[in-house]
Amino acid sequence: MTTVDPWPAPRANEPADVALNLPGSKSLTNRALILAALADGPSVVRRALRSRDTQLMADALNALGAEIDTSGDDWSVVPAPFGTGSAEVDCGLAGTVMRFVPPVAALATGVVRFDGDAHMRNRPIGEVLSALRSLGVTVSEGDRLPFHVTGSGAVPGGAVVVDASASSQFISALLLAGARYEQGVDIRHDGKPVPSLPHVDMTIAMLRQHGVEVDDSDVNRWVVAPGPITAVDHLIEPDLSNAAPFLALAAVSGGCVTVRDWPAHTTQPGHELRGILSRMGCMVDHGAMGLTVTGPESLRGVDLDLHAVGELTPAIAALCALADGPSHLRGIAHIRGHETDRLTALATERVQLGADVTEHPDGLTIRPADLHGGVFHTYDDHRMAHAGVILAAAVDGVLVENIATTSKTFPDFANIWAGLV
Repeated sequence: MTTVDPWPAPRANEPADVALNLPGSKSLTNRALILAALADGPSVVRRALRSRDTQLMADALNALGAEIDTSGDDWSVVPAPFGTGSAEVDCGLAGTVMRFVPPVAALATGVVRFDGDAHMRNRPIGEVLSALRSLGVTVSEGDRLPFHVTGSGAVPGGAVVVDASASSQFISALLLAGARYEQGVDIRHDGKPVPSLPHVDMTIAMLRQHGVEVDDSDVNRWVVAPGPITAVDHLIEPDLSNAAPFLALAAVSGGCVTVRDWPAHTTQPGHELRGILSRMGCMVDHGAMGLTVTGPESLRGVDLDLHAVGELTPAIAALCALADGPSHLRGIAHIRGHETDRLTALATERVQLGADVTEHPDGLTIRPADLHGGVFHTYDDHRMAHAGVILAAAVDGVLVENIATTSKTFPDFANIWAGLV
């Protein structure tokens, strides 16, 4: 395996005692940009996350004819009429761009071509493309990048059946644009349980803020009524999934870390870190300053079903490798289709550092073992990099390969982490 810029991630030699502000949520920022580009007037996305994924989303929507100014902390969006002629969309490694933008591109007039980084050609998108075809959109053959959507300026819409067992983004993609379709959209899921349902709840909550009528009263069915999307300014919450490595620093060092401005109510999956860290022995307090985690003398092993919060798995798995008892993480077969096959990657990299890990079809069993230093490969996956730095905080001599991949959702992560540790 090629090693890119191995970074000597710092060891926490004393208990952490820090408070920090986190950048905004990528999931909220990119949904807000989509809805702003489809709205009936200009709006502002305040405290937008500035990262590779969000810039790719802004560039994609600009290519379709919107006008998004990303020069300041608050991004202004003018939903200009979608253009005609050809457009190119670079998805990079952003699943939200690859899946959320094609249903929007169908409202344009002309050919919109999609491609991305090499690994993105392995990530699932076929269910979204098949759904668009059944809703009356012309989409090129195939079920992977690269592909193109030929828009005619309008989409008939209507009923569609999808298997969203590989990604909840298949549902959100159709929900976000559905109100602009002539008949709206009536989505039915047919398959194994949908993973990461909090992200679907996030999408629905934001649609309702924009005045869109969404009926989610039936299990595995979501109905969006046709109509305008009202322009609304959004204030983006801190990215709670990006809080995982910082709160984990408190857990592994026996110290105290506060993430400021933690929302009292949120649809972000990262909110579940409170209960997970508590089960592992941490003290968790949500007060006026934010969320404060104080680490225990030793971490407890856990048995967790992470189906709804799969993106937290790398950080939680790192903590489990440092626990004093066995852990079993399950319900997460779907994270094999994330930026990399996260289950295999997590098992492989921990074993190389001395961990005792068994990989299962839908999860991992992690038993206590003596860990040692070495290179922790990230597979161009920002969450893998988070796992690496957590282990490095507790184990001497861990080098995290390609730490720059964290720029996907957290610019300057390495410098901020080093400054805290």
